[in-house]
Amino acid sequence: MELDPDAMAPVKNRIKRARGQLDGVLRMLEEGRDCEDVVTQLAAVSRAIDRAGFAIVASGMRECMNNGDDVDSLDVKKMEKLFLSLA
Repeated sequence: MELDPDAMAPVKNRIKRARGQLDGVLRMLEEGRDCEDVVTQLAAVSRAIDRAGFAIVASGMRECMNNGDDVDSLDVKKMEKLFLSLA
């Protein structure tokens, strides 16, 4: 299944933002910043990546439903595996 490029635009923006945050974490480490600050920023990066992943999976499910695919034809195990890989 191909993902809708329009639906992926916000996801790409979120990932780019997370990349910038991750660069910030690296700078913080190089500067010897406080552990709490580094971990807080790293947690924000992790949440942003998780949300992007969930948006991709949800978009894929929506595409399946909108394309007239029967719910029974969805590979439930595959979708479950994708969701769990983000957990």
